[in-house]
Amino acid sequence: MTFGQLPYDVAHLLGGCMLLLSFVLLYQRGVAAVVNIFAAQGAVLAAAAAWQGFVQGAPQLYLTALIAFAAKAVLIPLALRILIRRLDLHRNVEPAFGIGPSMIAGVALVALAILVVLPITAGSRAIAREDLALALSVVLLGMLMMITRRNAILQVVGLMSLENGLILAAVGVAGMPLVVELSTAALVMLLLVVAGVFVFQIRERFDTVDTALLDPHRGERP
Repeated sequence: MTFGQLPYDVAHLLGGCMLLLSFVLLYQRGVAAVVNIFAAQGAVLAAAAAWQGFVQGAPQLYLTALIAFAAKAVLIPLALRILIRRLDLHRNVEPAFGIGPSMIAGVALVALAILVVLPITAGSRAIAREDLALALSVVLLGMLMMITRRNAILQVVGLMSLENGLILAAVGVAGMPLVVELSTAALVMLLLVVAGVFVFQIRERFDTVDTALLDPHRGERP
């Protein structure tokens, strides 16, 4: 492997690891295990941002990597673990569509991301094209996790995983302003606070965090 291939190979490896962890999140049933996998995905995201900072010669991406590691690999998983202990959610949660159909849908979404991104980025650098395709795949899998999970905690994790894909896409684009990355980090923390309040409200009113119990209150049933 030559040094000229090294930036592409490492970036592709880190993006692929994030995508693999997205599939593991989609497959996993245990609430606590999902949080641990999300923390691992946050650590890989931080490594991807730091590598892009090295490849692009952009020191601000090192700050992005530090923020991503602190927020996604440490603080948010810690907050979710505290929430799980307070709500006593140490159990498995079955997805709405089943594991098999969810995984098949995930593979289809990855194929869709590749078919959408690669043609429209034909004139871009190879490393940027691959990063964007992987990032869109992570975004779509996070969205799928939000749709297929009935547990509010797992839906929050799906939302955070979706946002991981957006950050992966942002750091893969050369010249991304630091203020955009800092704004994204602030938005993540705000979403976590709102999601935490949402979960506690569900628990207080229904004594569970199973969002399926909200169906009769949506006005969709007589």
